[in-house]
Amino acid sequence: MVLNLLKKDLETLSCSTLVVFSKAAPTKDKGTARVTLPDLNKILSESFEDKSITGSKLESVFFRGKAFLDFKNILVIGLGSESLTHEDVRQVSAQAYEGLKAAGVKEAALHFDGFGGGKKHNAEFARAVSEGLTLASYIFDDLKSKKADKKDELTVHVVTENADASLKNAFNDGLTLAQCVNFSRNLGDTPGNLMTPTILAERTQEAAKGTGVKVTVWDKARIKKEKMGGLLGVSLGSDQEPRFIIMEYKGAAASKKPVVFVGKGLTFDSGGISIKPSAGMEEMKYDMCGGANVIGAVLAMARLKLKVNVVGLIPSTENMPGPSANKPGDIMAARNGKTFEVNNTDAEGRLILSDALSYASELEPQAIFDAATLTGAMVVALGNIHTGYYTRNFNLSKRVQDAANASGEWVWPMPLTDHHVKDIRGTFADFSNISSSKGAGSATAAAFLEQFVGEGIPWAHFDIAGTGWAAGNRLNYCPKKGASGAILRTFVELARSFA
Repeated sequence: MVLNLLKKDLETLSCSTLVVFSKAAPTKDKGTARVTLPDLNKILSESFEDKSITGSKLESVFFRGKAFLDFKNILVIGLGSESLTHEDVRQVSAQAYEGLKAAGVKEAALHFDGFGGGKKHNAEFARAVSEGLTLASYIFDDLKSKKADKKDELTVHVVTENADASLKNAFNDGLTLAQCVNFSRNLGDTPGNLMTPTILAERTQEAAKGTGVKVTVWDKARIKKEKMGGLLGVSLGSDQEPRFIIMEYKGAAASKKPVVFVGKGLTFDSGGISIKPSAGMEEMKYDMCGGANVIGAVLAMARLKLKVNVVGLIPSTENMPGPSANKPGDIMAARNGKTFEVNNTDAEGRLILSDALSYASELEPQAIFDAATLTGAMVVALGNIHTGYYTRNFNLSKRVQDAANASGEWVWPMPLTDHHVKDIRGTFADFSNISSSKGAGSATAAAFLEQFVGEGIPWAHFDIAGTGWAAGNRLNYCPKKGASGAILRTFVELARSFA
């Protein structure tokens, strides 16, 4: 999709389709819907009367050949009757994209002023529009013999009469952020045979060129030398070597401590010796979405030139049941010297994260945030609606909530207590990688991770097992089956909060 912002009067523009918005009549009002472009109300009066247009949120009505000004067609998208949030605008914009694609439109003008943001909300609405349109346009057809034809590409002009500097900057920021989300989605959607740890590292290095992000990649020998027992141990069952990816962006003074983001990079997870059921195992290419989304987030932070120092850490490997694979009962030592029993080889994400969190702690950061498709228990608890997060730091929890609100993503605080730590105490090692008690599987996984975070360092863990992919039935700007880019936008807002 080609997307641009135009400061123009609609009367001076000519293209095939105009996108306008309709407001529903208030619940207690017996009146009809109205479009937010007054001159159109008379032309569409019959549609209001017969309820073809109700103005309900995300309603989409396409009128072919209903000429208005120099436009041949009109697409009307419903806003509902309540005041709009930036997340509403993001979803409405995605709905507009889908309506235009379904109608086979090649060029359209979207009447931005119809959102009615005014000086108070125009900037955040402009960012939401560019995000919604760009996120909705994502497709993964890289591996199909017949790809989307460039000549069929949709061009959308977002038209406003009030394009001041703040609005333009916000629009461009939204475009940049959404492009980074789509890059992370592409990493996640690429199948395991074409997305090994080595390829993930190479894709990261290539994407970082020209952004100011320094990428360092440790190979298997370096990982072993650095005493990363968890990452090395999980990798032993695969003939693909592990990689530890370090991304560094310096947007502030060198004296300022960094904010560290850690992402689980399991490019494929068979479960190892504790092998997973075959049904749905193909989705385990998505076990690296935490890592992919941290990669996209750091790239976005750099491209947005945030005034903060950031480090991204992605431990990456496959988890396979090869002849050298770790076995139930094996004991490993993490980088910080703590040991753990591997009582289920399918609980491997926490093992590779143990090394990354230990390394992150050595950087003496302002805070550590990690993202991982960690537990099926999180899917049971929250489905694919909210990302659950864990922290014992009240101030950090508030920062997370504020960042999520600013990004439009949905998060939910989960409990983490000393009882959960007790449940992962080991018999023959310091800890066990699975709980000794039933239930609270996501909380005990978080309790395990907590053991590898340095004392006093603010830390929050985000379990994206439910939201990392197949979120399109909840959010219309996400693919129905593919990677979603979950929590990337929130991580960017968290980094911004430290600037």
